[in-house]
Formats: sequence, C-alpha cells, structure tokens
Amino acid sequence: MKSRIVISLLLTFSLLFTVFGSVSASTVTYHPSLAHKTGKMAYEHTKYLTYTIGPRVAGTEKEAEARDYIISQFERMGYTANIQPFSYTRGGVTYQSSNVIAYKKGKSSKEIIVGAHYDSVSAGKGSDDNASGVAVMLEAAEVLKKIPTPYSIKFVAFGAEEVGLRGSNFYAGQMTEEEIENTAGMINLDSLAVGDYMYVYGSPGDKGFIRDQVLNIAQKKKLDIGTNPGLNPEYPAGTTGDWSDHAPFHRLGIPYAYFEATNWTLGNMDGYTQTEKHGGVWHTSNDTLEFIEREFPGRVEEHLTTFSQALTEVLKFFGKTSTAK
Repeated sequence: MKSRIVISLLLTFSLLFTVFGSVSASTVTYHPSLAHKTGKMAYEHTKYLTYTIGPRVAGTEKEAEARDYIISQFERMGYTANIQPFSYTRGGVTYQSSNVIAYKKGKSSKEIIVGAHYDSVSAGKGSDDNASGVAVMLEAAEVLKKIPTPYSIKFVAFGAEEVGLRGSNFYAGQMTEEEIENTAGMINLDSLAVGDYMYVYGSPGDKGFIRDQVLNIAQKKKLDIGTNPGLNPEYPAGTTGDWSDHAPFHRLGIPYAYFEATNWTLGNMDGYTQTEKHGGVWHTSNDTLEFIEREFPGRVEEHLTTFSQALTEVLKFFGKTSTAK
C-alpha cells in the first residue's frame, strides 16, 4: 500500500512538473529600502531577468524559470499568486505556458488590469522587451501593497506574447461578460527601457481617459512622457497598433493605456524604429542591458524611474479625475 501511495505521489508530482515546470526552492530577496526609491526595485528585477535568467523563449524552461521568479516576488510582497496555465500549437508542436495573476483589493470591486509579458525572443536577453515592463509592474505592485487604491487591481504577467499574444488572448478569452463589465481598464507595459522617447497611448475617442490621466500626471509631476504625435495617419495621435498585450482587451471594448519607449518620428513613423542611433533594439542581439547602458548611459534608470512613478500614480488615483465609472 505504501509503495502504491509513493508511486501515486511521484506520478502526481511528475504531472505537475510537466504542466507548470519547476518552482524555485528559494525566493530572491532585496533590501526593503529599494521599494522606497522609485525605479530602484524595477532595475533589480530587470537585472535578474537579464543576467540570471536570460532569454525567455515561450514554451521553454527559461520562460518557466521567469514565471517562477515572478510568482516568488509576488509572494514575497505578500500577494497570493495564481497560475493560469494554457497550451498552444505552433508549427504542429504543442507548447505549455502560463499567466501569473496577483490581486490587490481596492476601495471598489471594479478592477483595472495591469499587464506585462515575461517571455522574450531568442536574440539578445530581452532586457528591453520585456524585462523592463515586468520590472515596472512588480515595483508598482510592491509600492502599492499597503496603499488604498480606488479600484481593485489585477497584476498579470503574460506568457508567450512573442508567438502571437498567446497569454493575453487566453486571459481575455476566459473573461465572462460580468468580468468584462467589471473591468474599468487595462494598462499594458511593453519595452520601456531603450526607446528615445517615453510614451503612453490609449483607446480612441472618449475611452482614452486612462492615457489622458497619465499625461495629466506627467505634466504635474514633470515626467517626460508624451504620446504618439500622429505623424502616420494609420495611427492617429494618442493611439497605437494592436501588436501587444492590450489588443485582446481593446477588442473586448475595455479601455486601455499602453506604456512604451520608442521613437514615432523615425522610419515609417509607426513606432517600430526605437532609436535614432541604432534603429530597433527589440528582437535583436542588442537587447541586453550591457548594450543599452553602454550606448545610452543613464537611459534605463531614467525610464524605469519615470514609468514606475507614472504607473504608481495613476493606480493610486485612477478614476478620480476621469470619465471612468
């Protein structure tokens, strides 16, 4: 009987390992003071995802390692981290990935989703795309842990974005009509570290109130954040394309804001050419902290600090000066 129990437990563990991957035995800890210095904790998360984990290709052990790091960080902060596993087929092969969700209760049961994808392509180390976005999300989650917020917040780390927005599509596809109605907005964080300029975009028309609130905060706090100037008529001023994790929520009619660093004045003026000096950095071997910090000294720290402050502020006051209900 004991041997059967042992075999059963081993089979169960094997199945869990196959579905979820390994779970880190220890949690990486940071000095508590970093959470009180804007951008500092985000920089540490960016470094860890860059140097300790490296490229986090969707469906691989490295993506699972990044997921486990995010889980451990949410739990270190005092959140309960829930895993939303999903599978997808690409090129006739089925892959496993997952989203990580941490919930912060606010004064209202209405929710805002804050998301960033944690996978990367194989080129480079994914420092900009998208360790930077995950890092800013994690910093905001830690800063806001004990601060009352007007809305409840779901922090979501999406898997498998680079292979077709798989994680965000799956998350949005599982939302009920009630959940959609209860979601006041979605904020997407993608590629924040290297672009020449810092931007926030938003939904077209009167649903762009989250973007507008961020721009108001940036003006009051003297943060160097602007928006798409609309030089390319295919992307009207203040908006962007549906190529990142905001897109599935936009299709559901949920208002979005999207933080990104790039340069809309270059190339086809479509936001894909990030820098005047080196063109696009994402999806290239140059997407490493070493390259970015050598070629653009101080930029990573400046961007992480600015975006972290903007995100934290908008979550602290979300809806108070907007048309959100």
